[in-house]
Amino acid sequence: MKQPKFTSNFKPLNCIDLFAGAGGFSLAALNAGLSVKVAVEKNKHACDTYRHNLIKHGSNSQLYDTDILELSPSLIAEKHFSGDDCCDIVLGGPPCQGFSVHRTKNAGVDDPRNALILRYFEFVNALRPKVFLMENVPGILWSRHSEYLKKFYENGEKTGYFIQNPLVLDARDFGVPQRRKRVFFLGVRNDVSFNTEWPPSPTHGDEKSRQCNPKLAPWRIAAEIFTKPISHIDDNNNHMNHSPEMIDVFKSTPLNGGSRFQSKRILPCHLEHSGHKDVYGRINPLQPGPTMTTACINPSKGRFVHPTEHHGITLRHAARFQTFPDEFVFKGGLIAAGEQIGNAVPVKLGEILLRTIANGLQK
Repeated sequence: MKQPKFTSNFKPLNCIDLFAGAGGFSLAALNAGLSVKVAVEKNKHACDTYRHNLIKHGSNSQLYDTDILELSPSLIAEKHFSGDDCCDIVLGGPPCQGFSVHRTKNAGVDDPRNALILRYFEFVNALRPKVFLMENVPGILWSRHSEYLKKFYENGEKTGYFIQNPLVLDARDFGVPQRRKRVFFLGVRNDVSFNTEWPPSPTHGDEKSRQCNPKLAPWRIAAEIFTKPISHIDDNNNHMNHSPEMIDVFKSTPLNGGSRFQSKRILPCHLEHSGHKDVYGRINPLQPGPTMTTACINPSKGRFVHPTEHHGITLRHAARFQTFPDEFVFKGGLIAAGEQIGNAVPVKLGEILLRTIANGLQK
């Protein structure tokens, strides 16, 4: 994959991408003109994807394919960010499953992955970046997880960082053709001058302005996700293999919409409750797409059926919803690649945020 070209009168800002996954945040950083010196990720398939798309094709990143709990923050600081090569920005989205809004009642409260946001800050403390940007799901703001956020903000104050109030952004407002809300935490070191508007103004308005001016609607490009040809040699041009019974279900689902009710898909559990109405539904390309989750290629997990064909969406369709370029290839097979896509920060959204941060520091 060709690396983005960027010209600037400034030396590129150095950053590290923690919990890097397949590299969505790293690709956004490169597009924004940053130098991604280090990435940390323990998932084998995600590391294969990162190497294939970012390191193999020209990025100077050092990828640590290990558990972040076993990696020394001080060692990373000494090895990669000493002298003039200081760390300017720390990026990362710690695993969010424990904070997911889909966890019912108090599920997820004791999930050990929740504590990884505190591990994230241990790297901030060791690297002393000018700013850090952490991404997570809105569920992290729920009161049942307040103890983690309280410690996170306390750590920031103790170590000389001002952490902005949690910022919930809808990716649709920034040109991403799907309904996707995520929380971003921006921390700025107290001795750093940060001169920019934060958060950046939406590039595609809000829900109300889009209704008044349909040209702003980012899902106008959603139709292209399905009409734009996909190369027959694209490794990600594949979808789940469905049984004849499931194909009949999809044939019963109305085009450009529909749900389990129209598909006449009834499972034993549905005799006791109505179930999720969006499952087995088709994507309507004239509306914003559904949130690409880690199960985005499985029609039983959401509205992930092709608008007109009788199968689930392909990995390439899902990647396009996340604004990855078609030359970005996900490794590891169907399920592993789907998880990588669903976990990623939409490239276009990440790029807008990081350009804003870079401008604020370089001014």
